[in-house]
Amino acid sequence: MKTYLLKPNMTFRTVDRPAASGKPQAPAPAPTTPSPVRPAHQPLPAPVLDPNKPTLKLGLDVHLEFIMAVGQKGHGSPQAPRKFSRAELVAQVQRWVAEGLQVFCVQESCGFGFTLHRQLVAAGAQSFLITPIALNGRRKTDKLDARALCLRFSRWLDGNREELAPIRIPSEAEQRRRETTRRRQFLVRQRRQLANRGHGQAAEYAHLKLPHRWWGARHWPQLATLDPWLVGVLDKLRELILAIETQLTELEHELTARRQPQPRPKGLGNLTLATLEGEVCDWHRFANRKQIGSYTGCCPGEHSSGGQRRLGSIDRLGNGRVRALLVEAVWRFLLWQPGWKAAQRLQGKLVSGAALKKKTVVALARQLAIDLWRWRTGRATLDDLGWIAA
Repeated sequence: MKTYLLKPNMTFRTVDRPAASGKPQAPAPAPTTPSPVRPAHQPLPAPVLDPNKPTLKLGLDVHLEFIMAVGQKGHGSPQAPRKFSRAELVAQVQRWVAEGLQVFCVQESCGFGFTLHRQLVAAGAQSFLITPIALNGRRKTDKLDARALCLRFSRWLDGNREELAPIRIPSEAEQRRRETTRRRQFLVRQRRQLANRGHGQAAEYAHLKLPHRWWGARHWPQLATLDPWLVGVLDKLRELILAIETQLTELEHELTARRQPQPRPKGLGNLTLATLEGEVCDWHRFANRKQIGSYTGCCPGEHSSGGQRRLGSIDRLGNGRVRALLVEAVWRFLLWQPGWKAAQRLQGKLVSGAALKKKTVVALARQLAIDLWRWRTGRATLDDLGWIAA
């Protein structure tokens, strides 16, 4: 048994430490620079319940002409379905709120945007949009869908978060900024269709293959020798294409100006970055790498059981526009970013054949989204990721 005699400046924690020798000790390490404070991520919408007020839950099956609504007061049985116009529903919600009810509304996200959601919130309700789901199997009517939404919504409000998957609602500024990039993509498709129409007209009526960008100042004078009727048809198409290109030029200048003074990695242009950020809206909305990876839709499908694990093709559940941009960007990164750490880890698969290389590029597209999220939220620098600045 050991007996310790403690000096006044000695504690039990320092007894077992080696005694200081006469040799000079190494200086203490310098304090590290504190990491920058990262903004908190944006949580998904959550209900705010007041136990002192009765609740009214509305399941809404939304159409452009009408809205089918099923209500449930408290934990009672669902009420009979009612058909409203948009103005009638908003006015009715205002009356329910004035009567002292807590009104909760849920609808599936669709092509009608967020106009109804914002009007319901302005009327005093708590509104939620969810990802579209199959509600009634092989039986589907507006009334059945509204009732199923109401019942699921009730269980979700009671705490079962597996019933529904609410989505983040972009602000009006984010929505309009995103519309700029989508309008550009729409105009590019329209220009391609008009150009292909001209190629088809020349092949049908002159058995002739038109040059690429036949409407441009370089090639258009060469078409004057064709049949005057065909030249007139092509001229009408050319007017439309030139008008579209004028709008495209304005949009591209606007998108490029958004990121012009900011740094970017080599191989990723300002136009691509502006389009990505317009679709994502805010990189800080994601709390971890799994969320941004799922948003791309590049996660592999899985059918595993017992000791067997089977991975299939990607689930394609995320944003398709973001997924296409990321895949294109990966091919450029393989050319312009030889030090990209994610690609170096998969270098063996990139040289193992064309089929495996394409699959690896899709896997790298998911990793590129994660790396971009880390970079844009301050979690990593270009050097940390092995990127070269443009």
